[in-house]
Amino acid sequence: MKTTEITVRTGRRRGLFDLTDQCARFVAGEGDGLLTVFVPHATAAIVVMELGAGSDEDLMATVDRLLPRDDRWHHRHGSPGHGADHVLPLLAPPSVSVPVVRGQLTLGTWQSIALLDPNVDHEVRTVRLSFLPG
Repeated sequence: MKTTEITVRTGRRRGLFDLTDQCARFVAGEGDGLLTVFVPHATAAIVVMELGAGSDEDLMATVDRLLPRDDRWHHRHGSPGHGADHVLPLLAPPSVSVPVVRGQLTLGTWQSIALLDPNVDHEVRTVRLSFLPG
């Protein structure tokens, strides 16, 4: 298995951060296999979705509607509404797997791999890429 960690600088900004190019470079020339993208943080997720064209804003608005950033949460340290960030795995997982064929990601035309980070308490996130040849 080939593995590496990448650093994503969010700058304490909530949102989606595109990882597609970094993932594509990581698997380039690797043949067939499976790429796993994993974020080892309790308040972030990895998603495969269309980025741009309003999708980013729609996703964040949906997260905020389903997990309001207010004081209803028992988990209350950090920024206001931070407890909602800890419930994020209910909606979006910390990892995804993407098939790789002939060293290329098999994403659909409009699909991208992105870090979803609704938490403003961290400026930097770590993401692990692992390629398992098959």
